[in-house]
Amino acid sequence: MDSNSHSERKFLVLAALAGVCGSASLATLFVSSVSFSLFPIIAFVLAVYCFYQQHLNQPLTEGTPLIAFACFLVGAFGYTAFIKVQVPDMGGNFFSILITMALGLWICHKTGVFNVSGSVEK
Repeated sequence: MDSNSHSERKFLVLAALAGVCGSASLATLFVSSVSFSLFPIIAFVLAVYCFYQQHLNQPLTEGTPLIAFACFLVGAFGYTAFIKVQVPDMGGNFFSILITMALGLWICHKTGVFNVSGSVEK
């Protein structure tokens, strides 16, 4: 695996982590069913800072920013679905799960997870 591929995967993981932490920060501040904690806010600030530093230090390929935004949304909608499972009074989580699954499949397609590398011949 080359350095650029490793850098892009780190960028995508940081985007997903920022999505989870951002959604958790909003939940801890505005949802009464979720107890207040300072840790999601701190984690969100650190994730965005690392995300920004990674963006400054490594050039990205053409499609990476769009995939990173999709990873951010997967993290945000995934955490929202998780919270709605724990607190059913907040409403259904069908939309959140549907968006998370659709974006996850699209990300896997775009990053080449579904590509089969041919059969092994002897």
